[in-house]
Parts: sequence; C-alpha cells; structure tokens
Amino acid sequence: MDVRIWTYVLVGLTFAIYIGIAIWSRAGSTKDFYVAGGGVPSVANGMATAADWMSAASFISMAGIISFAGRDGSVYLMGWTGGYVLLALMLAPYLRRFGKFTVPDFIGDRYYSNLARFVAVMCAIFVSFTYVAGQMRGVGVVFSRFLEVDVNLGVVIGMVIVLFYAVLGGMKGITYTQVAQYCVLIFAFMVPAIFISFQIAGNPIPQLGMGGEFQDSGVSVLDKLDGLSEELGFGAYTEGRKSTLDVFCITAALMCGTAGLPHVIVRFYTVKKASAARTSALWALLFIAILYTTAPAVAVFARTNLLRTVTDTAYSELPAWFANWEDTGLIAWVDKNGDGAIQYSAGPALETQEGDPKFKPYFRSDEAGEPLRGEHGERLLDNPPTDNANELYIDRDIMVLANPEIAQLPAWVIGLVAAGGLAAALSTAAGLLLVISTSVAHDLVKKTMAPDLSEKGELVLARCAAGVAVVIAGYFGVKPPGFVAQVVAFAFGLAASSFFPAIILGIFSKRTTMAGAVSGMIVGIVFTGSYIIYYKFVNQDAEPWFGISPEGIGTFGMVINFVVAVLVSRATPPPPPEVVDLVDRVRLPRAAFGEEDSGPVAH
Repeated sequence: MDVRIWTYVLVGLTFAIYIGIAIWSRAGSTKDFYVAGGGVPSVANGMATAADWMSAASFISMAGIISFAGRDGSVYLMGWTGGYVLLALMLAPYLRRFGKFTVPDFIGDRYYSNLARFVAVMCAIFVSFTYVAGQMRGVGVVFSRFLEVDVNLGVVIGMVIVLFYAVLGGMKGITYTQVAQYCVLIFAFMVPAIFISFQIAGNPIPQLGMGGEFQDSGVSVLDKLDGLSEELGFGAYTEGRKSTLDVFCITAALMCGTAGLPHVIVRFYTVKKASAARTSALWALLFIAILYTTAPAVAVFARTNLLRTVTDTAYSELPAWFANWEDTGLIAWVDKNGDGAIQYSAGPALETQEGDPKFKPYFRSDEAGEPLRGEHGERLLDNPPTDNANELYIDRDIMVLANPEIAQLPAWVIGLVAAGGLAAALSTAAGLLLVISTSVAHDLVKKTMAPDLSEKGELVLARCAAGVAVVIAGYFGVKPPGFVAQVVAFAFGLAASSFFPAIILGIFSKRTTMAGAVSGMIVGIVFTGSYIIYYKFVNQDAEPWFGISPEGIGTFGMVINFVVAVLVSRATPPPPPEVVDLVDRVRLPRAAFGEEDSGPVAH
C-alpha cells in the first residue's frame, strides 16, 4: 500500500477509536463533564495529562524549531519541561485540595469576588483561544499533506471530530480519549526516531544516536551538522544567537506559563484526592519525558538529512517527498540564479514569510486554478525573490512530519506519523475547548449571572459554548498568526503574566487581597498582550525592549503582576478571616486539622 492508503487506514482507525470511547464514556452530569467524575486512576490521568500537554507544538513544532534554531530552540524544551515540574510540585496538589472545577473557580472563591472570577474567566478564554490556534494549525498541516485535502477542509474535519467527543463526553470522554491519543502519538513519534537513529548512527536509542557517529564516515553527528550549517552561512548549529537575557525570559515565561495554563491545571481535579494528584503528575512527567528527550535527536536527524538531501541538488533530481510537500504550500523553491539547482543558505527566500501579516499564498495558478510551473517543473511563486542567495523556503512545522519521507522510511511509518500528529493536536484542542466551555457555562453564567441555573441547563450551556468555541478555533486554524510553537509560546506568556501570580499568591500568601489580585492580572495580561501585538503584528521592524522577543515578554508581565498585586494588597484591607482559614486548609497538611487526605477542603 502507498502512503495515502496507509494514512487513510491509520487515521480512520484512530478516529474510530476516539469516537467509540466518547460514546462509551459520555457525560451524564456536570461533574462528569467538568472533571470526569473525580475518579480517574493516577496512571490513566498521567497519560491523559501527557497527551493534553504534548500538543501539536510538542509533536510537530518543537523538534522543527530546534531543527532550525539549534541551541536557541532548546528554550522550548527547557521551559515546558521545567514548567511541568513547577506545576506538579507547587500547584497541582493544592488546587486539587481546593476541590473546585476550574481555575476561575479557585480565583473567585480565594479572592472572594465575582469581579476576580470574571477577570480570570476573560484571561482563561483569551489564553485558551491563543493556544488552540496553534492546535488547529497543526491539524491543517497534517491533513493538507497526508490526506491531500485543502488545509481549510482539514481544519473543518478536525473541528468535527473534536466537537463530537468534547461535546458528548466532556472531561470524562476527553480523558479516556486522551489515553488512547497518548499511545498513538508516542508510538508515532518514537518509531521513526528509532529507525532513523539506527540508520544514521547504528544505535536504536535516539538520545544516544544524536551524540554518536555516522556509520559510513565515523564523523560525529553534531560535528557534521555544525560543519554543514556553517558552510551554508547559518552559523554553528550547537551555538546560540539569542542574548542570554532573552533566553532566560523565554524559558521563564514558558515555565511559569505552564503552571498557569488552565487546561493542564484542571487535569488534577479529575483524581480522587491530593496524593493522587501528585502521583498522576509523576506519571505524566515520565510519559512526557519519553517524547521530550527524543525531540532534540529528531531535530538533529531531520536537519542533517535535509541539508544533505537538498543542498546543491538539481530540482529534477530531488526525491518525491519534495514535490509532495511543495503541493501543500509548506515548502517552496525559486531559482534565483537560473542553474536549476537548490541553493540553501541564511536569509529569507521570499519577500514575506509566514507569520508576517503581509504574507499571502505564494503559489501562482492559471485561470482554471491549476498551478503554474517553471522551466524546471517547480511551482511558480507570487512573492518576488529577495536579493540574498537563499532559494528555499521551508515551513518549520513540516520537519517532524516530513522526516520519515526524507529518510525514506516505509509507507506505514509515514502514515503513523500523520495519525500521531493529529492525535497530539486534537487531544490538546479538546482540553482547551473544554476550558472555554466550562469558563463560560460554570464560571461566567452559573456563578455570576444565573446562580439558579439547573444542572441540566448548565450542561446544555456548556455543550453549546464548546460548539461555538470550536467554530472560532477553526477560524484561527485557517488564519493562524504564526507557526505552531510560536503561537503557543504567546499563550504561555499570557498565562504567566495573568494566572501564575494570582494562583501562587492565592496559595502561599494570606495577605493578598481581591483588589491586589485583580489589579495584577489586568496589568500583567494587558502589558504582555500589548507588547506581543505591537512587536509581532503592528511594527515588526521595531527594536524590542532590551532585545526581549515577544515570546519572552511574559516574564516581565509576570513580574509586573506580582509587584502590582503585592503593593495594592498592602494598601487595601486584609482578606476576611474565612479566606485566611481557607488558605491554611489548602496549604497545610490535613493532619494539622485532624482530617484525612480525601475530598476537598471544607469552605
């Protein structure tokens, strides 16, 4: 069977499994819909959390960005991994002991105000929509290549699947679907990594193969990649080009943003008690580490194979994978010097690049919509070439997906990677959509506008909110504001500058007041969001403050949030005694109150 047939079979089979699980585990109550009934086993919750956590950014884009950025790309690896540890140790057990459904629930009760709850809801929706844009973009990339459908149609198909099991099953359906999705995505990520590691270095363990030597030459894999990169004008792959301050800020924003992401935090409400939250966090970290320690090796192998395959190669002699991906619009070649061969070097290949607001579909077509071809058979571009020597445009989001084809692996492996990419994108998209629907139905309507709303009415409202959220998410998938990892990085920065200080102070500071928390969240997210919008979309040529990129500004927003929250709290009356008692009960061991570790605290 060819790649297309294998892809249809594997993707169809996995989708059938997801839908079957959703039907089997459909939610019958708001507790099922919001927190899966609160009785998910630790191992299963660890797998579901790992799938929820390892989104399209982890599966598709993280290795891609490391592949292009080299050492600088490691900020994503360090930030996301460190952030999960921070979440597991400092937040998850305490929030589980609080015992409510959502982060806005915690903030609303801890800061004794519907205003605080409302601000938290707005932050949750803003962050979640920013994040889900990256997931829908990943779905479109996979469908456009492997199922040979238009990117927009691919996004619609993904929307329908997510809508079905998210709306029908709620958190209960999503949780057990994500267990299956974790198995699919980790198998899909590891199989080609093991194949290619053995192919290049003779070692089936990718983490060791990356540091090994080429079988045919005995040259170190990383030394060879450094040499290839320097010859093409990119600089040594293992050396970074970002400033130390920017690396620190991006890493910190990703770490603290992780600990403030509502769709990850809500996972720890689905287990029976606080000790189970810790255990499931440990399992999740183990499951995540399998992929995260492999991603740098995949990046190195993909980059090495790409440079060896396309550099100074005649277009007519390229393998079939290049033309396949060219048809998706995610890779392009323009013959600047007329020699019929590919020159790949530093610098943009096109006048505008993806992520630039001025970027437009760059392939030219005739009146019938058929692609126009150049003298070598290449697809002609709308964008005129720039004056630099680079002739090759590559969307970094294709590196993991194209890697098996570049390495000439069997067709079933290529189809498996497509199924894994979809599993990663859909699992996180489902979790995010649930956060949006619960924020609207539970926190905004039930807790503030209509407290007398029945459980059945709340469940219907939550499902309707999920449906609307899917449609909006689909729009962002069709018109994404950047590549997957970059879009997700913005979401983490926004979460770090809004939720993280409010949650940390809510758990560990009895003196933090409602006015302080609300002021901090508003100032933090407005500052961070404004910085990202200005430097990423309004004036991309402007020099950022102190060289800090939009991906890292969330760290400054977080610091501003902390400072504002503390200063305003000191200037306003302290919280009421019952809130102080609540903080003690959430933070201190249950034995201090003569209680066992089961169920939420009394409040």
